[in-house]
Amino acid sequence: MADGLDLAFAGTPDFAVPSLRALCASRHRVRAVFTQPDRAAGRGRRPRPGPVATLARELGLTLEQPATLRDPEVQERLRALGADALVVVAYGLLLPPAVLAIPRLGCLNVHASLLPRWRGAAPIQHAILAGDAETGVSIMQMEKGLDTGPVLACAPERIRPDDTAGSLGERLASLGAALLVETLDRLAAGPLAAARQDDAAATRAPKLSKAQAELDWARPAPELERRVRAFDPWPVAWTPLPDGAPLRIWSARALPAASGAVSAAAPGTVLAAGAAGIDVAAGSGVLRLLEVQAPGGRRLAAGAFAAGHAVAGVRLGR
Repeated sequence: MADGLDLAFAGTPDFAVPSLRALCASRHRVRAVFTQPDRAAGRGRRPRPGPVATLARELGLTLEQPATLRDPEVQERLRALGADALVVVAYGLLLPPAVLAIPRLGCLNVHASLLPRWRGAAPIQHAILAGDAETGVSIMQMEKGLDTGPVLACAPERIRPDDTAGSLGERLASLGAALLVETLDRLAAGPLAAARQDDAAATRAPKLSKAQAELDWARPAPELERRVRAFDPWPVAWTPLPDGAPLRIWSARALPAASGAVSAAAPGTVLAAGAAGIDVAAGSGVLRLLEVQAPGGRRLAAGAFAAGHAVAGVRLGR
């Protein structure tokens, strides 16, 4: 078997952690880790390291946290590593052409979709929002365009009916880590054939915002359920209470039409509230809220929330 590769790694959030762990457990050598600078967080707004920075320090790896990769000095430090390839997993910073050209084998990206579907920053969430039955991971050779590079390997993953962005993301992170090591093992043995993407089949997965997480009760109940799942754990679906305060919705289920879950009430009207949950009229069908969170409160089963709040008959939303 060919010798392992010398690598630089660039990643920041939880999704990148399994890939870094897998590389460190493989025959390949991680020469340095690049991650975003520590960010202010919590009530005290003190700088806190991201998950990749924390793991790199635990493992005693060389850690770089530049604000940008456009800095010539940062590029020179990367070049001095002599890495065969730069592995990028949810790094969050743009790689300029000068950086893409540094490693002899280029830059490889672990992307959480079956490219060319869902190019962009939020592929997991958009796959759930669209009601896709399947997604996966792709190992892509990076180039200047946004997720446009040729694909070296891919692996599918079924989207389960109860998947949230969090649960699906965990499985894809593990799947991507295994596929990454397998791809690097093959790359160490010689050049790999890469499949060019069909640009005509590409779909976009732009970054999400908190404003997008507000539920529009005029939409069908199954679509609203997908939005609740896609926005968990961030930015979390929500709806205004009658006093305007935001009620976060962590879990919900569209009631099947066969259950008689139909209503002539205005969308957003609470039809029933009890131990089973809070049933809300949608544009078509009924959405049952299962877990909610009031401002300043903790997450509660919707039935427990309803026991302490008179919500039956009220109108949620704007």
